[in-house]
Amino acid sequence: MAAENARRRFWPQVQAPPEWGIEPVPRAQRVLGFMDYAVLWGDLGIGLLVMLAGTFLVPGLGLSSALLAILVGSVLGCLLLALIGLVGSDTAAPTMVLLRPVLGIRGSYLPTVLNVLQLIGWTIFEFVVMGVAANAISQAVFGASNTVFWTTLFALVVILMGIGGPVGVVRQWLEKFAVWIALATGLWLTFHMLTTYNFAALLQKAGDGSLPFWIAVDLVIALPISWLPLVADYNRFARRSTSAFWGTFIGFLITNFWFLALGALVLLGANVKQEPKQFATAIALTAGWIALLILLADETHNAWADLYSSAVSLQNLFPKVKQRWLIIGLGVLCFIIALLLDITQYQNFLFLTGSFFIPVFGVLAADYFVLRRRHYNVEEFYRSRGAYWYAGGVNVWGVVAWLIGVAVYNITNPTTLGSFISAYPNLIPGWLTTFGGSLPSFIVSFVIYAALGGLAFGLHGKKASTEGHA
Repeated sequence: MAAENARRRFWPQVQAPPEWGIEPVPRAQRVLGFMDYAVLWGDLGIGLLVMLAGTFLVPGLGLSSALLAILVGSVLGCLLLALIGLVGSDTAAPTMVLLRPVLGIRGSYLPTVLNVLQLIGWTIFEFVVMGVAANAISQAVFGASNTVFWTTLFALVVILMGIGGPVGVVRQWLEKFAVWIALATGLWLTFHMLTTYNFAALLQKAGDGSLPFWIAVDLVIALPISWLPLVADYNRFARRSTSAFWGTFIGFLITNFWFLALGALVLLGANVKQEPKQFATAIALTAGWIALLILLADETHNAWADLYSSAVSLQNLFPKVKQRWLIIGLGVLCFIIALLLDITQYQNFLFLTGSFFIPVFGVLAADYFVLRRRHYNVEEFYRSRGAYWYAGGVNVWGVVAWLIGVAVYNITNPTTLGSFISAYPNLIPGWLTTFGGSLPSFIVSFVIYAALGGLAFGLHGKKASTEGHA
């Protein structure tokens, strides 16, 4: 009996969670606390793709300036991530449903479609990266090559994790095994980097000036902000909103800074190109193939989050479809596409769709924290022709503020749209791009909706204040 109890305690118990779809998580199921969220979001800040993102900061910036940009961008991005997560913890509703009060019930469908597209795209991208990288390790260590096998293996793991749900993955897998192995690998990698490369000399070396400091900050902000469309899908399981806020902020901040910094250090120290295969090889030669394999295995958690949230988001459109069947169906679809298509050509579209989400969450933040003062009528989220129906299911004020924010993003960061229209960046004055796209678009959409929404509440008077609040 003692042995059986020990096995149950330490061995992951895979079990699909109850189905409540996009309805608020029942109080009895809101069980995650500070450490749970620190582990979850800390683990999602670990990965090969995070390290690879750190390589884009150098040599445009010197290492010392790059580290400062990583710190500033991580603090700002993680603060926004934790704030939107707070809305999910307060309401126990998933992210796309949270857009119903600001865009209208039908108005939330457009960002939902964009989010499903981008999450499917990122899941496919993760499958490809994991399959190709694992195959490269297999070739180097064992002399065997079979990309289909590795892609299939990782896809099965990710689908099973998706079925297990956030609470099961965090409590049964991340906290018991995965995050500690990944952190130990990160410490091992850090030790080898600092003892292999001349860190003091790299700190003193100036950048080549090709990357302005605030554009680098914008690149860093993009990582935590890329999780905004997903954050409430997980933070709605919080026992207390405050604990989830600080767990999210601190967990992601530490690992985001750490692994971005490692990526910049690898690129400068190993003197390799900003190319995934060379970069991964540099890590393997410095810290060993096992360290690279562990980092690769940890990448499954990012793919899991993308797949799980794509299913939850799709339920905003089709609430009666079972979540587990959506996860299985979408997982199989992503696996097939990963085998058949070159997803690297899809990256520009993924970044373009991402530009739509920063301003929409500026609108949400203005509505929830300023106009509503952290008080939504959650029951009205799910009632047609109720408080959040507005005009035919669309809140025109919210849509206007959102689209203005999207325009601001693509003006202050013209490179995203420039991937499709090569002449576009040349049309934008350089001074408009000083601070990148993330902060300006978030601030503009926030301010505009605070003003327009306040005006709308004033025009509708008592009706808006009673129907829009609990």
